[in-house]
Amino acid sequence: MRERYVIIPAGGSGRRMGGDIPKQMQELRGVPVLKRTLDLFLNLPFEVHVVIPINDSIKGMWTDYCRKHNVYLKYVLVTGGMTRFHSVRKALRYVPDGVSVAVHDAVRPLAGPEWTAGLYEAAEEHPAVVPVLPVTDSMRTVSPDGVSSPVDRSAYRYVQTPQVFHSEVLRKAYGSVAYSPAFTDDASVVESSGVPLYLCEGDRYNIKLTTPEDMALARALIDSGIVRTTL
Repeated sequence: MRERYVIIPAGGSGRRMGGDIPKQMQELRGVPVLKRTLDLFLNLPFEVHVVIPINDSIKGMWTDYCRKHNVYLKYVLVTGGMTRFHSVRKALRYVPDGVSVAVHDAVRPLAGPEWTAGLYEAAEEHPAVVPVLPVTDSMRTVSPDGVSSPVDRSAYRYVQTPQVFHSEVLRKAYGSVAYSPAFTDDASVVESSGVPLYLCEGDRYNIKLTTPEDMALARALIDSGIVRTTL
């Protein structure tokens, strides 16, 4: 079995969330979002080595929180890059070859632990594991001049994280391409290097906390007991 790692990019500004506190550090039922996300991986039924690329603007808040609440966790804290792409590439310096490495959005704290563990299991066989969900809403394309037309939603999928890769595959992909806005996730970087993706079923409650409405939904999911973030 490959050793397991996770990179949790935590450098976004969170402007769409509003307020003075970045969304990674906003509290979700008394616990910062980043702490909840980190705990997901630390509480899996196997050891996961954690690397967190984080911007200086957030690093102080995080270390102050850990000091104040006597939080002592084993992880590597790395200064993030200009973009998520650059942050992941920097974090890969701390991940050896021959392991499975997940990359997970810091603001997806509600991923199911059994489901997350299953992604690592799938990566024993597949070098690039990407969770997706079917599109259930109707979809349309809109041209620059405002003309719209329907599309076949069965041809589209919502993409989630964590995405789990063989570390040598992810490192080679990041080392062979320059940054492009087209790289919206790690799967797109890996696919550009010619490695096929293994698409597996996503977790419908693994929502990304981007807006205040997302936070309200996350609170409701926790309070209702629908989501369980520990085994």
